[in-house]
Amino acid sequence: MNKEYYGKLIYELSRKGRKGADIPANGCEESLSAIPSSLLRSNDAVLPEVDEPTVVRHYTNMSNNNFGVDTGFYPLGSCTMKYNPKINEEAAAHPTMASMHPATPASAAQGALEAYWTLQKALCEIGGMAAFTLNPFAGAHGELTGLMVIRAYHESRGDEKRTKVIVPDSAHGTNPASAAVAGLKVVEVKSLADGTVDVDALAALLDDTVAGVMMTNPNTAGLFESNVARIADMVHKAGGLMYYDGANLNPMLGVARPGDMGFDVMHINLHKTFSTPHGGGGPGSGPVGVREGLEKFLPNPKVVKLSDSSFDIVTRSDALGSISATLGNFGVQLRALSYILSLGKDGLMEAGKLATLNANYIKESLRDLYKLPIDKICKHEFVFDGLADKSTGVTTLNVAKRLLDYGFHAPTIYFPLLFHESLMIEPTETESKETLDNFIETMRKIAREAAETPEIVKEAPLTTPVRRPDDTAAALNPVVKWRDLTKSDAE
Repeated sequence: MNKEYYGKLIYELSRKGRKGADIPANGCEESLSAIPSSLLRSNDAVLPEVDEPTVVRHYTNMSNNNFGVDTGFYPLGSCTMKYNPKINEEAAAHPTMASMHPATPASAAQGALEAYWTLQKALCEIGGMAAFTLNPFAGAHGELTGLMVIRAYHESRGDEKRTKVIVPDSAHGTNPASAAVAGLKVVEVKSLADGTVDVDALAALLDDTVAGVMMTNPNTAGLFESNVARIADMVHKAGGLMYYDGANLNPMLGVARPGDMGFDVMHINLHKTFSTPHGGGGPGSGPVGVREGLEKFLPNPKVVKLSDSSFDIVTRSDALGSISATLGNFGVQLRALSYILSLGKDGLMEAGKLATLNANYIKESLRDLYKLPIDKICKHEFVFDGLADKSTGVTTLNVAKRLLDYGFHAPTIYFPLLFHESLMIEPTETESKETLDNFIETMRKIAREAAETPEIVKEAPLTTPVRRPDDTAAALNPVVKWRDLTKSDAE
């Protein structure tokens, strides 16, 4: 990194009078008179004044600070960040797809609609569902849509007293949030020590006011819910529906299907399970699938296949309405379809198994130095409760910060809330044994540093442009725009 640009804002590189282009007068100034004065600035916008080389070098150097799955290992638990094959990008960037307007009529978009339809059918097979909509833009958006389907189902039967959704205390935070947004009351069910649902506690909550139960399987601790079939039977006998949070679907690929477990509605995070990079808040896609008998409630618009093997976009009066202006995030859908077709049935099954193998390999290689609160075979991810030796006061946060110095993105920390020092690791199936061994050795080295030179770990990171910002101050008083700090607030 060139120190001239290291850690500086573009405004700090500004010099009065500098510019990167000299635009000749073109007569447009005269047209300003036609714009009402109330819409015009009274003062010039405060913009950086920089030459072109400075701009290019500044943002190029800034980009080199970005960490992504293309630059290093990303063991982010509960939010699968697998490598995105470049053939997926080529499919999504193809001019015939990338340049298509969302309002293109169906007659002129047959290829795109066929891709949409093919992905729907593939997800039905993978999830064990009867129908899918690809319209939701994200996993949480999919949760909301799925809960709206559940609510519409009960209302269609005149069973309007079912207004409660049961959510495990170990669930992803979006579960209760989505239920609340859908106008449903959230009821929490306790988990056992291993993070699985307490079946007896659940039984006590089931009555004729329960609309459904939301579950993640494997759960947030990375363990398969062995009682899932029993739970589904209990919920169905009580008149409720089962909702599957697809955030942890990755290890189930080709091995077990939510529909076969007894789930009625589910969402899939295409950007997780089917390899679209989603760091920085996007892009995403959260298709929702339903079992037979619930298809009519899926939102408009819908893609259907006609008898002559052509495709059409339709709206139906019995649908729950629309949850997006178009047919969802088409670019993410194309990436997912490319990934599924590239791997095929055998490849998808191998992906799930390798994700499980990689997670257990890391867990077993580190359990002597990190506290393992649940001593069971995990699926795609697992949770440590910080370092085994806590005598020096080195916390999970310190370990995560120190990993940055060694070129790794930190895993998820302090989630799930089942343990005080949670360190959640998910390697995915795309990482090689050499990468995993390097990560394992680094984690072991940090554990040794914590025991021998704890202050180094507590002061980490030591090599990043921004080291240890005040997280509380940043949340309470965020700085969202640049201002000239040499001037007083009064000025």
